[in-house]
Amino acid sequence: MSYHIINIDSPRCSISCRKGQLTCVNEDGRTKQVPLEDVAAIVITSFSAHLHSHLLLEAAKHGVALVICERFQPISLLLPANRSTDTLLTKAALTLDRKKVDVLWRKTIDAKCLNQTLLAQELQPDHPKWQMLNKRALSKAKGKEGTCARYYWGIFADALRLNDFRRSRDGGGVNDLLNFGYAVLLSLTLQKLLACGLDPTLGISHEVRERSTPLAYDIMEPFRPCVDYRVARWVLEEASLGDYRINGRFRHYVTEFVLERVGYLGLEMDMKNCIEDVIRGFRKAVLTGQTRSYKPWTPSNSKWVG
Repeated sequence: MSYHIINIDSPRCSISCRKGQLTCVNEDGRTKQVPLEDVAAIVITSFSAHLHSHLLLEAAKHGVALVICERFQPISLLLPANRSTDTLLTKAALTLDRKKVDVLWRKTIDAKCLNQTLLAQELQPDHPKWQMLNKRALSKAKGKEGTCARYYWGIFADALRLNDFRRSRDGGGVNDLLNFGYAVLLSLTLQKLLACGLDPTLGISHEVRERSTPLAYDIMEPFRPCVDYRVARWVLEEASLGDYRINGRFRHYVTEFVLERVGYLGLEMDMKNCIEDVIRGFRKAVLTGQTRSYKPWTPSNSKWVG
């Protein structure tokens, strides 16, 4: 597949194809172009974009997928008729050896636990439970995710001086801030999965439920501490005591984590591009059956850089 995934978020823009060039004209008349033959997918998050029918035709001819979002959540996927199903990729995902699936999931959890350890150290380096968290995160014990989570959220709560905090989807308070950040992360992960041709319903660990996307939840696990870091900074530096409302300032603040510069495989890039590269590695691992191609993200050094 072609390499570039084009994200279009300019308000009131016009998107078309002219002489083989994907063309976007914003409301100020500024024009940006890229050869359509170099594009793998177009992700449209603009709240008011106009699509020319010629673009739909040319995108189909070039095998380009269009992912259309509402409030950054993918709600429509337009694919050419000859790409409505990526047969080889789907077959590879469905027939992937169970042992290799387990390896992919173990690599994911190892990265998540390590990232939690590094963030906990950044938030409260002298916490008495940090050594236990670190030891558990580096172990090969089955089910270590749950144990690491207990230590991690305990350190998180102490660092933020949250009495009786318990991580829960319906817990209220800081949990609401975390849930909003995770929703942003989920939307971005879904965008990248669909753009790379992966079926988000074919996961490697999370349970399949009606209208669920388990692969997105799988892939985003190591990136969750990036949201936690933003929420922690908000609570410590921006929020009034006990004020955990999801207002406009918080939305703007927490969603900017996707633009944070991070290190990945020796390169510096935006977090959103890092997520895309991780997904491309996962895609290659599924297609080739070589799990070494999948490299979940961890910070590039011992100090938290999320």
